Amino acid sequence: MPTMAEVARRAGVSVSTVSHVINHTRFVSPEKARLINDAIAAMGYQPNELARSLKVASTNSVGLAISAISNPYFTDIICAVEAECARLGLMVFLSDTQEDPDRELSVVRAFHQRRVDGVILAPSGSPQRAIDYLAEKKLPCVLIDRFADQRFDQIGVENETAMRALIDHVASFGHKRIGYIAGQPGLATTRERIEAFRASLVANGLECLPHYVSPENVDTASATASTHAILSLPSSPTALVTGNNMTTIGAVRAIRERGLSIPGDLSLAGFDDFEWADCFEPRLTLVAQPCTEIGRQAATLLCARIASSGLEPQAVRLQATLQVRQSCAGPVAMRSAPVRSAPVRSAPVRSI
Repeated sequence: MPTMAEVARRAGVSVSTVSHVINHTRFVSPEKARLINDAIAAMGYQPNELARSLKVASTNSVGLAISAISNPYFTDIICAVEAECARLGLMVFLSDTQEDPDRELSVVRAFHQRRVDGVILAPSGSPQRAIDYLAEKKLPCVLIDRFADQRFDQIGVENETAMRALIDHVASFGHKRIGYIAGQPGLATTRERIEAFRASLVANGLECLPHYVSPENVDTASATASTHAILSLPSSPTALVTGNNMTTIGAVRAIRERGLSIPGDLSLAGFDDFEWADCFEPRLTLVAQPCTEIGRQAATLLCARIASSGLEPQAVRLQATLQVRQSCAGPVAMRSAPVRSAPVRSAPVRSI
């Protein structure tokens, strides 16, 4: 690869003049700038970005550490972060922490060693070591989805009001026995939604029975098992609420395996609207989180933090939207049916 010195010799200027043209650090006459750019084009010169970053203490890059890249919710956020960073002239390095605190710490360390300017992190259930590392190294960081540490900027949804709207909707059909299939254990979002579920039942004059709440479900399989357990109770719920898109899928699978219909035998509503919701029959009533806005604002917050480390940390709560569809109806006596394995069949989408 040609060097900056070789470009300077070909253009008949000093190395520092070439540097000023490449980095836009000082005015260079149009004639000299043209000679330098012609030399760069003719020789195929590529600036050494690593060497440049060592001089200016910036790599124009950020690290994005997500706990479950395969989750459609996080996929939408990733796309929004990447689009906003691209607009701001930043490269994004993406890594999946797989909800593993050890891997999470390794990812954060790797980002730091690669001199990223900042990190956007969706914390795991036990993120303290990674968060303490970020604080110790004074690496700008924004926490997304899960509020885990007040030392950093954080952005997510207002879980309490969203859950209240969800329970108000389900209770409006006359349901007295409402169960809840919660998400990943240890996460702030899981805790907030369980607390909001209980408070929303009380606000509607309903009793929150402990055996109607499944507080820990790490994936769709565990959500399916938990749904089976709750629906096997002597006096089972007439409606179920789910804590995220993965528990929704697990719950639907269990309901179909038991030969029950939605909402004929059991009403269902939950958190995290997703594209597949329109492929279920009936279409599912779900809380839609503003994923694009979460990702966009996370990138904006991080850029502001990189530019000025002295800013007070912000905690941003965005409003979610309840998408009312056809998966809730009035309670009916649950039909007893043998448990059987049956695939979930897709059906034509009907308009609301």
